[in-house]
Parts: sequence; C-alpha cells; structure tokens
Amino acid sequence: MSAGLAALLDDVAALARIAAASVDDVAAGAGRASMKAAGVIVDDAAVTPRYVQGFEANRELPMIRRIAIGSLRNKLFFILPAALLLSEVLPWLVTPILMIGATYLCYEGAEKLWEWVGPSHHTDAAGVHEPEDEEALVGKAIRTDFILSAEIMVIALNEVTDEPFISRALILIVVAFAITIGVYGAVGLIVKMDDIGLRMAMGGSGAGASFGRGLVRAMPVVMSVLSTVGIAAMLWVGGHILLVGLEELGVTFLYDAVHHLEEAVHDALGAVGGVAAWLTNTIASAILGVIVGAIVVAVMHLRGGKHAH
Repeated sequence: MSAGLAALLDDVAALARIAAASVDDVAAGAGRASMKAAGVIVDDAAVTPRYVQGFEANRELPMIRRIAIGSLRNKLFFILPAALLLSEVLPWLVTPILMIGATYLCYEGAEKLWEWVGPSHHTDAAGVHEPEDEEALVGKAIRTDFILSAEIMVIALNEVTDEPFISRALILIVVAFAITIGVYGAVGLIVKMDDIGLRMAMGGSGAGASFGRGLVRAMPVVMSVLSTVGIAAMLWVGGHILLVGLEELGVTFLYDAVHHLEEAVHDALGAVGGVAAWLTNTIASAILGVIVGAIVVAVMHLRGGKHAH
C-alpha cells in the first residue's frame, strides 16, 4: 500500500512539474507573441482616446469600459476561433492574411499623413458630443478595434504556430486578456490624466498644485505625440509585415536588400551597431509602409472621385 501511495505521489509530482512547465511555456509564448504585436498595440492605444474626446468627463471611463468589453469579445468569440481553425486547416493562409491586414495598416497611416499635408488638410480637434452620440461612437470604436485586434491575434498566432494546439489556444487567450487590459487600462489613465491634474491644481498649493497645472498643460501635447506615434507604428509595423511576408512567399529582393543594409550598418558602427541596424530596418519598413499606403490611398481617392462623378 505504501509503495502504491509513493508511486501515486511520484505521478502527481511529475504531472505538477509538467503543468508548471506548460504554464511557463504559455507565459513565455504569450510574452513573445505580445512583443511581436507591440507596434499594433501602440496604434490601438493611440486610436481609442479620440473616441471619447468631447464627452462629459463622467462618461469617458464608462465608454472605455464598453469598448474594452467589445474588444475582448472580438478577440475571444470571433477572432480566436477563426485564427485557431485557420492554423489547423489552412496554415499557409496566415501569411497572406497578415499581409492584407498590414496593407490596411499602411493605408490607415498614409491616409492620416495625407490629411496632414493634403490640399484639404485638417486637424482632429474634437467638438462637443451629445449623449446620443455615445452609442454610435462606441460601436465605431469596437469596429475599428476588430481590425487592430485581428492583426494583433494573427501576429501572435504566427509567432506560436509550432506550439501544440492546446498551448496555442491558451497563449492566444492570455494574449487577448493581457493586451485588452493593458491597452484599455492605459487609455483610461491617459484620458483621465487632465482631470487628475485639474484636481491636484485646485486642491491646494505648492508643488502638488504646480505639478497638477503642468499635467493639464501637458496632456494636449501627450495626446498629439501619442497620435503621431500611432501613425508611425502603423506604417512601420505594416511595412515590416509586408517585407517579411514577401520573403516568405518567395519575393526576396526587398528583404535581402534591407538585410544587407542592416549588416553593413551594424559592421560600420561597432558598439551602437545593433541599435543602428534595428533603426535601419525600422526606417526601411516605414518607407515601404508609406509607399504601399500611398498607392492604396491614391486608388481609393480615384475611386471616390469616379463615384462622385
């Protein structure tokens, strides 16, 4: 009996070690996948604050909560099952789908650049919204999130395609929760920073009040910088996905040219060569993103002009 119990305990300990290793593998896979999607995550965080600008302060966090719930629903109930099915049945489609999403990112980034420099350029200054606008804008934010979430999840999937099916599913679930909580937690903090600063400024005097006033003055600049970073992230990530995707599909000349340029920069700059090589790849990817995005923008505008006539 004691020998049987000892054997049972050994089996339990072995299973516990396997389970712990599996948890470590899932956590490592989720971290790796999330890092690969970092550019799109930045874009997601940069896009969302625009949807709550112009609303009463007490509606900002409830709106962000509704968008976050919609985002999580997008990831878990629609994108995750489709991505897992795709990876099992048609894994070769992952790269083309990634490239389609990347082209959309390039288009969005180039369209924003065109809004800045085009003949009818304008700023995104938000007006005051009525309460009845909330439903429409939350719905629009969730639809926009669907595109970004799909790109994030497919990038994550592409990073863990060699994992067993169950590990893949668990990693994507962890990614879905971690990214949604991280992005919308950060967005909530960003949109409330000016209110926090205002409270600090009105609540007393001295260093705290000065800091609060500085925070209020800084937030428009922070929002502007965040928007610019989001556009740069769209073009960089979109261009990089296209660069790698073309190489995987056998069109290697662009990837080879960028890779050789990276190596030359790395060898020429010694100690800072690694950072410089990364910047070289990033800039090259962004240039490709701008070119592809500009082509799509031109096509869309031409089509729009024809429909107008």
